[in-house]
Amino acid sequence: MRITDIVSGTIDWNSVPYVEADKDTALKYRLDAGDIVIARTGASTGASAYIESPPKVAFASYLVRLKIKPEFDSRFVAYYLKSEQFWTYIRGVLGDKSAQPNASASTMVKAPFSAPRERYVQHEIAAILGSLDDRIGMLRHANASLEGIARAIFKSWFVDFDPVRAKAEGREPEGMDADTAALFPGEFDDTEHGPVPKGWTITPLDACLDFKEGPGIRNWQYTNAEDGVRFINIRCIKSGDLDIESASRVSNLEGNGKYAHFHLAAWDLVVSTSGTLGRCAIVRPEHLPLLLNTSVIRFRPIHPLTFSYLHGYLHGKAFLDELNAQATGSVQRNFGPMHLKRMKMLRPDDSILTAHERIVRPLFEKILLNRSLIDNLATLRDTLLPRLISGKLRVPEAEKLMEAVL
Repeated sequence: MRITDIVSGTIDWNSVPYVEADKDTALKYRLDAGDIVIARTGASTGASAYIESPPKVAFASYLVRLKIKPEFDSRFVAYYLKSEQFWTYIRGVLGDKSAQPNASASTMVKAPFSAPRERYVQHEIAAILGSLDDRIGMLRHANASLEGIARAIFKSWFVDFDPVRAKAEGREPEGMDADTAALFPGEFDDTEHGPVPKGWTITPLDACLDFKEGPGIRNWQYTNAEDGVRFINIRCIKSGDLDIESASRVSNLEGNGKYAHFHLAAWDLVVSTSGTLGRCAIVRPEHLPLLLNTSVIRFRPIHPLTFSYLHGYLHGKAFLDELNAQATGSVQRNFGPMHLKRMKMLRPDDSILTAHERIVRPLFEKILLNRSLIDNLATLRDTLLPRLISGKLRVPEAEKLMEAVL
């Protein structure tokens, strides 16, 4: 487990890499249920994660492992490490260091700590906050499943051409009704790009998509006013979604004046064009008003192309491979509209695009709904956490508040 595995909001065990270790080393650095890990170096110094139901896992040297004494509830301690009390201490330790931020294990465990004397009260507080995190985890798991279904359908229809191959071999396409199956051809055309289903075309990208690059203006007049207009850049695109809270703002005068043509719309797709290329997110209705800024390109489908097809295409191997092949820059890779204009994409028959949208669009609507619910639950958790940790809110009051909200 690395720092990057604990700062994304949830631990994705599938992304944690494997290492070889002898028996003694594996035992020494093993993580068990109830352990807590804290980042001790870099910009994420102080970030922590509670370990629950782990696989066979060890922690990297730039993490600190805490094992909690039996008189304390380990999950309560984990929530305390996310409180303002702990972070005030961490910021004081780090100060204004110009070098790489870091804090040793011995320094971090000197942080002031307060907890209800009775362990069962600690457990009740952790259970309330944990129930919200558990629901968030369930919604994230549901979204991962929905996204997996959408990707599988796109790959089957538009990459592997399973329905076309089935009909060409005299079989009925699997996983679809007869009316949908009837839309697919039963043979291929040979093209310079390889076999393509009969009637489908290879089309320049800019004939199918409307894309706009952020202005790249680095001297926007930022504002701290809450009524200013937010704008996104590459740091806002995280885990397939937009972290709006990290977005900066410009004044309403600028945002609705000379930069008005950079306003985004609900269901726009935005893609990172610098650094880690190809990170993609959907603009949700509640994100608006929102502006496009540097190192991000906004994509919209041109009729008859659909949102669902465009989403699958932008997440597909063909697009990402081409994107990386055409990107320029020796230190930091970049791509822009000039590269996109050289690219081509497969355009299926209009009726198949319509059928695909009818099937897949509801999956994305559910995904966005779940993301909104996740945000609401996280806000409630973050509201309750400091009040419960400090004792300003008692457990019965918190339970009533949760009932009212949920």
